[in-house]
Amino acid sequence: MHFAQLPQVEAAAVPADGLLLDVREDDEWAAGHVEGALHIPMGQVVARFDELTAAAGEGRRVHVMCRVGGRSAQVTQYLVAQGLDAVNVDGGMLAWDAAGRPMVSGPDGTAEGAFVL
Repeated sequence: MHFAQLPQVEAAAVPADGLLLDVREDDEWAAGHVEGALHIPMGQVVARFDELTAAAGEGRRVHVMCRVGGRSAQVTQYLVAQGLDAVNVDGGMLAWDAAGRPMVSGPDGTAEGAFVL
């Protein structure tokens, strides 16, 4: 059996205006996340699929991320199977942080104190 390679992108290569789907849990999101990212925990992706497709619109690429890339790889695989243009952010939020990309935290979205949980 032959499996296609999962599409991936480095955290540093995600466009600033790209659609970012964060599939981490609520506590992880609260600790630190990318401003403007769509937050749908992995366990809710199927139930909230319409919300995701509305955000993606016609042909907009979905950059999927979690903490290190395992959960987001599974979600990316599902989204690709559903016909969406989705890519896994290799290394997840840890790679995002290591690349010096901006993060915010808490309900008010401040940059101060943001970290990867």
